[in-house]
Amino acid sequence: MKPLPLLSLSLLLALCSCGDTQSLYSQAYCRLYFDNSTHNDATLATAMTAYSGAFVTITASGSQFVFASNQGLSSKVNMTAVDVQRGYVLGMNGGIIVGYGTSADGTFYAYDRECPNCFDVDALPVKSYKLSVNEFGIATCSNCHRQYDMNNGGIVSSGDAGNKLSRYYATTTGPYGMLNVQ
Repeated sequence: MKPLPLLSLSLLLALCSCGDTQSLYSQAYCRLYFDNSTHNDATLATAMTAYSGAFVTITASGSQFVFASNQGLSSKVNMTAVDVQRGYVLGMNGGIIVGYGTSADGTFYAYDRECPNCFDVDALPVKSYKLSVNEFGIATCSNCHRQYDMNNGGIVSSGDAGNKLSRYYATTTGPYGMLNVQ
């Protein structure tokens, strides 16, 4: 068998490449392990209920976790000594959004709260471009006005083309169980 010339091999590799793709999960550091069987937070429980369509934004303020649902619920939970010892990193700029979408596949999602097309962690000073989430699971950036479908992997559903939402690996054992986001 005759070896392929370098130019032919390069052309073959170029044709087989995927082009401009985006990874399924973010490379940014995020870590939260939350035991809702201890805290019994009803706001977070809505997001951890399969097919609920509820998405909850999680932030921290002082020694409390703050939960705000796209369905109008909000709550604050005092961190326990175990929570403090475990530590947490809530996305690129202090906030994540978790929840089950309304899609038939029953995927549990965790997204960064910052707009992936506006927020730049390397910019000085770092400027926040927080997303707001409506009752239908659509996240909107007030800066670029893109809308992202959180029920469908965070794709851009309205506005200029761009990156989909930054997504983290997440699991839950149920509404009053464990939440693990990485």
